[in-house]
Amino acid sequence: MAHASDGHVLEFKLPDLGEGLTEAEIVRWLVEVGDVVAVDQPVVEVETAKAMVEVPCPYGGVVTARFGEEGAELPVGAPLVTVAVGGGPAAADGPARDSETSAEDAEERKAEGSGNVLVGYGTSEAPARRRRVRPEPRVTTGASGRANGRANGRDLGTEAAGGPVRTAEPVDGPVPVISPLVRRLARQHDLDLRELTGSGPDGLILRADVEYALRAAAVQGGRTDPEAGTSRVPDTASAAGSSASGSEGTRVPLKGVRGAVADKLSRSRREIPDATCWVDADATELMRARTAMNASDGPKISLVALLARICTAALARFPELNSTVDTEAREIVRLGGVHLGFAAQTDRGLVVPVVRDAHTRDAESLTAEFARLTEAARTGRLTPGELTGGTFTLNNYGVFGVDGSTPIINHPEAAMLGVGRIVPKPWVHEGELAVRQVVQLSLTFDHRVCDGGTAGGFLRYVADCVEQPAVLLRTL
Repeated sequence: MAHASDGHVLEFKLPDLGEGLTEAEIVRWLVEVGDVVAVDQPVVEVETAKAMVEVPCPYGGVVTARFGEEGAELPVGAPLVTVAVGGGPAAADGPARDSETSAEDAEERKAEGSGNVLVGYGTSEAPARRRRVRPEPRVTTGASGRANGRANGRDLGTEAAGGPVRTAEPVDGPVPVISPLVRRLARQHDLDLRELTGSGPDGLILRADVEYALRAAAVQGGRTDPEAGTSRVPDTASAAGSSASGSEGTRVPLKGVRGAVADKLSRSRREIPDATCWVDADATELMRARTAMNASDGPKISLVALLARICTAALARFPELNSTVDTEAREIVRLGGVHLGFAAQTDRGLVVPVVRDAHTRDAESLTAEFARLTEAARTGRLTPGELTGGTFTLNNYGVFGVDGSTPIINHPEAAMLGVGRIVPKPWVHEGELAVRQVVQLSLTFDHRVCDGGTAGGFLRYVADCVEQPAVLLRTL
């Protein structure tokens, strides 16, 4: 992970963030060249296909170089920063020349670094956190109405319509762009980068500059100034709905979380012979039980925690569904513990955080852990470890106002329980028609691990616990 050279200059490379991830996109630099960093201090925030991660540097010293601009994708093992440690000459002169080092120097450098990969891994003290204050980014518009720089809450309509902004003059010579992603984005939208003034160091054009220019052009309707001699910036929103002949529509890259979800769902459909069974259940008594539990002054119990408790009890009775298939060995691997995943919709896409050892937790502990992971998912702070290793998934799609679904199994798990909305419906209760709180439960399962009888038995047990929570008490 590190490379040492004369003057104690250490190179910190993008670490392996786990689960086969091979690259990450730089979202935000947390340090500048010349900043002093402490051991395990986060230096950059990156986005992988799994989560947003702050990457801490295992060395303490002065940052002498950064590699990659915000928006650039780096492969695992690529250099991130170089750090001059020990106060030697390299701290002032930047990265030193590569050379052989003595065993004594290597030991000293080893002691200076923690070797951590993610925040909090293997360290007893909280890492120092230093966030730099960003200057107000510049905003420019060309004669064609293009603008660049971050919005930062400004009124795009006002600025793009002729507010007090500077005009970028087309430049001759090389365009100050490093990231191939920035060039590709501009090329896809027919945007002339020579008309932009970058908000990065030394006028470097960042992805945010291009995105802002496109938004500003969309506000103006993509008008073209004939005197500027520039091509029209297409309004992607109107282009998508245009009926003009030859329109290609809008292309949305399958990358990051969306790309990871697409890959995983495709693999699930390709490899798992799944089947789905479902049943309607009267959840009136379960809702009453929850109301009674929450009548006290103690911590409130969530509905999803009660459903999770029912799932773990059902998996104890039907362990075939808490398993995975080893295709190479042609074996079904029944797993000892239940690591319960739950589907969570976020602004970045669908993620499945995992509650570790859910079978050992009571309703109160499950409620707290669901709340913690949900907040981390909402803010994009889930770690790769919190998004992997699930053995069974609970999908409460009722929050979207729908009654039923046929869930796609979260590969390589063997089953997923889907829960629809709980709504008042006519129901025959104790021989009479009544209005009851009814829910539809769906179980999608891997037909290789069990047959319909086992899957039906699992689902019927879950439904019985929903209808009569006392059934659950008999199994505890």
